[in-house]
Amino acid sequence: MRKSLCAVIVLLGLSGGCAGPQDSRSGGQSVTSHTESDGLDAIFTHPSSDSIPDGRRGEQIRLGYQLVVHTQEFASSYVGNRLTCTNCHLDAGLDPNSASYVGLSRAYPEYRARTGLVVTLADRINECVERSLNGKPIPHDSHKLRAIVAYIEWLSKDVPSGSRMAWRGIPRLHPTKSPDVVNGTKVFTARCAFCHGADGQGTMAAPPLWGPQSYNIGAEMARIPVAASFIKSNMPRTRGWALSDQDAYDVAAYINSQPRPDFPGKGHDWPKGEKPADVPY
Repeated sequence: MRKSLCAVIVLLGLSGGCAGPQDSRSGGQSVTSHTESDGLDAIFTHPSSDSIPDGRRGEQIRLGYQLVVHTQEFASSYVGNRLTCTNCHLDAGLDPNSASYVGLSRAYPEYRARTGLVVTLADRINECVERSLNGKPIPHDSHKLRAIVAYIEWLSKDVPSGSRMAWRGIPRLHPTKSPDVVNGTKVFTARCAFCHGADGQGTMAAPPLWGPQSYNIGAEMARIPVAASFIKSNMPRTRGWALSDQDAYDVAAYINSQPRPDFPGKGHDWPKGEKPADVPY
């Protein structure tokens, strides 16, 4: 899988290193394989680079990739911070431990409790733009939004419709103790500050984790369990699974205790009263 992943990244134009994805999920759950579209588990697989079609569709897919990886350059008018899509969806959405895009188009339209509506994939992308990127939604008739959808659809094309995707989202932690922000501060200083900066405002190596240039309080990552799960599976970069569950939970609590932008539309979230207890507003 590592060679295939690197080949796709090189073809599409991503500079920098290539980290191979993990083969298993948190708690030892394996990503199993079935090929029938009968609700059974699908194998994690992404298409080979030579399957990118010619013509307009291929151009859309490549533009979608650029928007995901080089978000600041290709979608600057919609982004309100210094993050990119691939800061959370690592390796341009190919890493199965960081909310991979593979198979994602198969899940939509889907009911979202946060909105109380059935949403499309384009709607879900714009949720991320408004929250994780602290920006404004991309118009539905925009060629840029259609390009991101096309890229995700291409990554999903070999996943059977109706199959279960064991890799969807992020492997979740289930700590037995409440988070300890004091310990989280120590973990951040020892394990995170080198890349993200002692002040959490980011460096050339890594994005800001709080402050005006980071995700807002409406983002999924602003929920401590989500951030902890991402940290456990993926951080330090290329050395995921290096922290204990509790250390990941503690450092997530420290990071999310810091100031960050508000989300003006938060009052409309969970209109049917299904709001999770870990939401910070």
